[in-house]
Amino acid sequence: MSYKMIQTMRWYGPNDVVSLSDILQAGATGVVTALHHIPVGEVWTSEEIQKRKKIIEDAGLTWDVVESLPVHEDIKKRDGNYKTWIENYKISLKNLAENDIRVVTYNFMPVLDWVRTNLDYPTETGALCLRFGWKEFIAFDVFILKRAGAENDYDEAAVKKAKKFFDGLSLNEIEKLKVSCLMGLPGSDGLFTTEEVLSLLNEYGKISPEQLQQNLFDFLNEITPTAEEYGVQLAIHPDDPPYPILGLPRIMSTDAHIEALFKNVPSKSAGLCFCTGSYGARRDNDLLAMIKKYGDRVYFLHLRSTEVDEEGNFFEANHLEGKGNLIEIIHYVTQLQQEQQRRIPMRPDHGHQMLDDLNKKTYPGYSAIGRLKGLAEIRGVEEAIHKLKL
Repeated sequence: MSYKMIQTMRWYGPNDVVSLSDILQAGATGVVTALHHIPVGEVWTSEEIQKRKKIIEDAGLTWDVVESLPVHEDIKKRDGNYKTWIENYKISLKNLAENDIRVVTYNFMPVLDWVRTNLDYPTETGALCLRFGWKEFIAFDVFILKRAGAENDYDEAAVKKAKKFFDGLSLNEIEKLKVSCLMGLPGSDGLFTTEEVLSLLNEYGKISPEQLQQNLFDFLNEITPTAEEYGVQLAIHPDDPPYPILGLPRIMSTDAHIEALFKNVPSKSAGLCFCTGSYGARRDNDLLAMIKKYGDRVYFLHLRSTEVDEEGNFFEANHLEGKGNLIEIIHYVTQLQQEQQRRIPMRPDHGHQMLDDLNKKTYPGYSAIGRLKGLAEIRGVEEAIHKLKL
């Protein structure tokens, strides 16, 4: 038997501009989705799961992976009603498993799920992509958000560079930068206000990286018995970007972070969503070495690539270009699946906004055609590897 990756695309639900028909035509066999309408922390009931699953299956697709079952901020801080939210999380895992959905993605990033400073950065071809720039982000942090003590987190030269950049912005450009940096959680239509972010940041003010990391270990050690009982694979997504931002700790950015996770959480139900784009945004991460080291605990793959400069600025490259090294990653995953006789679900992560999609409003990074292009390239690489028995 030939074991190939389960080819999926992300779908944000019935309100997504990209339809299930679009995804089916793109060549995917399944989708990755979540019940975004349910408030964070509340139970995902079997009834709601079944409603969503029926919509997907009626369109000729399967629901292969949950992305994401969000972790309440109280759990990350380990205060407030965190015990209630953990119990609810267990019930949601049980309900998902009983509906035959057994790969669950989540993250442990405080406050902001992801950050970019430009949501429509032009590439050489005229297509648009997502970009993160330190000059722009420091300008946002210090001069727009005005976080107390923010300037102390950066070197003096970087702050001066950001100030010069900020002083040259128009009011419209300042607003655009603010919107880019304060995008809501993926799947939501709203934006965080600066006041909300400052309030949330204040709640995390005394939590060190070590404490946040321990909170993750404690959370997982509490839910993995449920995951084991129901055969659920938990796939943690790395930090995006993989650096401390806004004075917040980051604890899933490097090889050392992964190693610490598996040392402190022995259950095999705790694994990785291996995102080549997020891990690849650090120049010191060796993606191929990392996936070879932890391949047996990779339960979900996000395949995309980034171009990273010496200052750590990055933009999202074409899937087979940039630092992602996707051809070698796919080659290794092909071998891993054959050796372990299993199929790993994957999706082309993000995609350039191009062609007709330039005139459509979609979730940043999730227009249809750019992801179709990425999926086609990934499928082509995998098929060539199988056919040529490389």
